[in-house]
Amino acid sequence: MTLLPSGPLLSAFVVASLVLAIIPGPGVLYIVTRSLVQGRRSGLTSVVGVALGNFGNAIGASLGLAALFAVSSAAFTVVKYAGAAYLVYLGIQALRASVTETQAEAPPPVRLPRIFRDGFVVALLNPKTAVFFAAFLPQFMDPALPAIPQGIALGALFVGIAAITDTAYALAASSVAPVLARASRLRAAGRYLSGGTFIGLGVLTAFGGPRTQGK
Repeated sequence: MTLLPSGPLLSAFVVASLVLAIIPGPGVLYIVTRSLVQGRRSGLTSVVGVALGNFGNAIGASLGLAALFAVSSAAFTVVKYAGAAYLVYLGIQALRASVTETQAEAPPPVRLPRIFRDGFVVALLNPKTAVFFAAFLPQFMDPALPAIPQGIALGALFVGIAAITDTAYALAASSVAPVLARASRLRAAGRYLSGGTFIGLGVLTAFGGPRTQGK
């Protein structure tokens, strides 16, 4: 038995998902920053991490986690501020790396598992994404199909579409990365940009509207 709606309903979902995925949001900004500062491999790794984190939110929304966030301001606030604090932590780490690199000939090696973990945690700890899925997915669900499996399937499809557009952003941004790598001053500026962006995203996560979607 299919878990996706058929015909015009599915086509409308794909079109709406593509439009929403193309519009840059905090997730895209995170991926672009990684790609600019650390190159293509880091950008693509962050795409995978963010996609899996978003899929975790899609599952949570389908299982009712978003309903908990909607009725419990305390639960929503705890998760939101945890994600914001992690983003600020990443920003501080990037700024510290900028200071270190001014005294070094080459930047420290990029640890892809850590970049994957950061992207996953940042996306997963954004309760706004779960609330977004809870509001968006039901608009395209077929009432004749099981709700939970259908919600998870639609969430997976949305995440897949977003991963494709995020990959395009990562590839475009990484094409500029070699310029930063060849110039020490630009590389240091890139690290400061990275740190400032993460801290800014943390502030946006903490104080943004509760219904802003996190893609």
